[in-house]
Amino acid sequence: MKQFYNQTSSEVISNLIGQAECLSSSEAASRQEKYGLNQLAEGRKKSLIQLFLEQFKDFLVIILIIAAVVSGFLGDIESTAVILIVITINAVLGTVQTVKAEQSLESLKVLSAPTAKVKRDGVVKEIPSSEVTIGDIVLLEAGDYIPADGRIIENASLKINESALTGESISVEKSTDAIFREVPLGDRINMVFSGSFVTYGRGSFIVTAIGMETEVGKIASLLKTTSEKKTPLQVNLDNFGQKLAILILAVCALVFGINVFRGGNIGDSFLFAVALAVAAIPEALSSIVTIVLSFGTQKMAKEHAIVRKLQAVEGLGSVSVICSDKTGTLTQNKMTVEHYYVDGRSIPVSQIDLNNAAQMELLTFSILCNDSTNYDGQEVGDPTETALISLGDRLGQHSQDIRRNYPRLSEIPFDSDRKLMSTSHTLDGRTIMIVKGAADVLCNRVSYIQKNGKACPFTGDDGRTLDRINKGFSENGLRVLAFAYKEVAPDHKLTLEDEDDLTFLGLTAMMDPPRVESAEAVARCKAAHIKPVMITGDHKITAAAIAKRIGILEDMSEACEGAQIDHMSDEELEKFVEKISVYARVSPEHKIRIVRAWQNKGNIVSMTGDGVNDAPALKQADIGVAMGITGSEVAKDAASMVLTDDNFATIVKAVENGRNVYANIKNAIKFLLSGNFGAILTVLYASLMALPVPFAPVHLLFINLLTDSLPAIALGLEPHTSAVMNERPRPKNESILTKDFLLGIGFEGLCIGATTTIAFLVGNMQSGALAGSTMAFGTLCMARLIHGFNCKSEKPVLFTKKFFNNLYLIGAFVLGMVLINGVLLIPALSGVFKVASLGSSQLLLMYALAFINLPFIQIIKWIRGRVHMRKEKAEAKKHSYGKNNVTV
Repeated sequence: MKQFYNQTSSEVISNLIGQAECLSSSEAASRQEKYGLNQLAEGRKKSLIQLFLEQFKDFLVIILIIAAVVSGFLGDIESTAVILIVITINAVLGTVQTVKAEQSLESLKVLSAPTAKVKRDGVVKEIPSSEVTIGDIVLLEAGDYIPADGRIIENASLKINESALTGESISVEKSTDAIFREVPLGDRINMVFSGSFVTYGRGSFIVTAIGMETEVGKIASLLKTTSEKKTPLQVNLDNFGQKLAILILAVCALVFGINVFRGGNIGDSFLFAVALAVAAIPEALSSIVTIVLSFGTQKMAKEHAIVRKLQAVEGLGSVSVICSDKTGTLTQNKMTVEHYYVDGRSIPVSQIDLNNAAQMELLTFSILCNDSTNYDGQEVGDPTETALISLGDRLGQHSQDIRRNYPRLSEIPFDSDRKLMSTSHTLDGRTIMIVKGAADVLCNRVSYIQKNGKACPFTGDDGRTLDRINKGFSENGLRVLAFAYKEVAPDHKLTLEDEDDLTFLGLTAMMDPPRVESAEAVARCKAAHIKPVMITGDHKITAAAIAKRIGILEDMSEACEGAQIDHMSDEELEKFVEKISVYARVSPEHKIRIVRAWQNKGNIVSMTGDGVNDAPALKQADIGVAMGITGSEVAKDAASMVLTDDNFATIVKAVENGRNVYANIKNAIKFLLSGNFGAILTVLYASLMALPVPFAPVHLLFINLLTDSLPAIALGLEPHTSAVMNERPRPKNESILTKDFLLGIGFEGLCIGATTTIAFLVGNMQSGALAGSTMAFGTLCMARLIHGFNCKSEKPVLFTKKFFNNLYLIGAFVLGMVLINGVLLIPALSGVFKVASLGSSQLLLMYALAFINLPFIQIIKWIRGRVHMRKEKAEAKKHSYGKNNVTV
């Protein structure tokens, strides 16, 4: 079946309304009942209860809930309380953050025009756009939003901005002619699409699709079927939680079995195993991650990045590919004049000299032969024309003043067939006709060319020179307008016959230029081993020109059009994407396939964009980033993050923030697990040696709420460093629990466990079980508080400024030391916290055992760093030697 754009306008009218001039009110009502209203369907939103319950889906949290229930049945109320308090706090934090970030975005609705002018019952009526139906004849003029998709049936120089849908920044000149071949959306110039708007001219169209059947509706459907991806942190924490839970359950089962085998009471042995599980599982982990990510969102909000989905903070730090839209993201989404060609010279805008008569004349003519306006910074009109007005304003030649001095006497409006516009004005006592249009068309109508202020005959050499200049501008993605003139009789009304025998004046070359910061941002991406990829609906030459200027494209072989991937299988596309940096003339489906291909290759992909056409890919990507100023509400709704300054460089800053957040979370996890591992070793040793339990349930409560949580949160707020941008993005499937990470946890946990066990044994031997438990409790608490400084970095920090740069950690340490010493030294608290009164020698030994871990671990880190540095130097020397040998 032929598409509507393949049919003539009369065929479309015949198919949709037959011989009728337009729909009657009764027929329109019948069709509304059949096809529904011209509205986009909304998706269901999660309730507050659903959001809260989703916080409990984590595997580690489920294990803790089971442990809490078991503890409660066995009478261990303290353990039950600590578990339920911590996981409830975490759930509340997660829910509040989600509700706060998720604003009510009525995104898809705002694309519909509020009203539309339609022809019904033989008269023109203005109706709500939701009542427009299939077969309606809709009238258009400059400034109108288009309420539905349709086939153009009347066209008077219609130009329509479709950038939100296609990504192309330049308004599209429309036609009524049928297109007898298959073409992409952006080239269907006889169609109009819902959500776009008229920038020039007038016309009418017959509605062919409404609501969810429009191109915007199809994108809305894609959004529904596109699944959101978990961030690397979510995947990591899920895997980490499962592995950790299995490991802890295995250890607890082992301890339970040993105690029962040795003749212990089954109930007591089981309670002991549950207590061990509570001690081992970092209950505060989820809360700490949520708090750290929340602080990350606040920091990024100050830097113009609003995070809608909490985990996106860390996820951005993992990206290895950034697929970016061009228009409005890498560019300014505003046509700007870049070059003049006048008097045989190509002149950059920055070098225009208004004292030069020819250059001043070209500027004046470009403002006079122009229908756009600019009042108080509000530009109205075709983007190429507003670019000419804006240049005049920048150079101090305001359009209002020039037009007041040289009013328009007569005109021939722009016509898409002849591609020319003409106006006449009185300048210096002469009536001058100014003609503006496409360079190739205008050059065929000139007989003279202005050189050094004189009109000289236009020769074949002049034609070839202009053709070369025009071609050079076009190859660099510039849109070219030519200007010519001739003198006419006073009071002469211009006719089409006047547009011949002209004198060529000059060319203006313009484009939607890159943002000033785009090139630096792309360079930083490459330095951080992130591949930037441009995906746009614009033409290949324009896209490639921008990409070259900002450093994305090095060779034209790295650019392609969407049609090239239409017939590729997913496997072929996965091989193809590695070679391509720029995709032009792409559809929303292409964008999703490109993003998915990179994901299938093991990459974490961020997609940035601002248009409706970007929304499905924003949702498909691991991290979707929308523009807040120029971005459509649809794009914002689909994205994980919205940039309030539309600055591409903000994305790079967000990547740096994300990498720092992940590093800080990892340090917090190391702190929690190494401390918990130390506690496990002490409990395990006591169990194997048939000694009393080292920690009372109230001790575990104190440890979990104070000496665990506060330093861990403080480590999550460690000051950021730009050094993370010199690292490669971590592999997609890399677990938090890498070999080196586990070895670090094991070694540092062993140190803490050894000193805690020594304190326990000394106290037990000297003064009995209660003293041993007290010394173990005190040593473990203080050792963990001090250990927070070890977890600031993989490098030694003891004698550096970095040791004191985290005021949160210093505050957590001071508060923790005051609280634990208060528990140990204030007699009134002894009964509450089940601690014994210790002698001065026991207290000093406990302080010494707690502190000794700091210098010992710092020395080991220094030695390990030196060894690693020597290995790197040896490898570099070996590599250099090999290269020298090859050269010889």
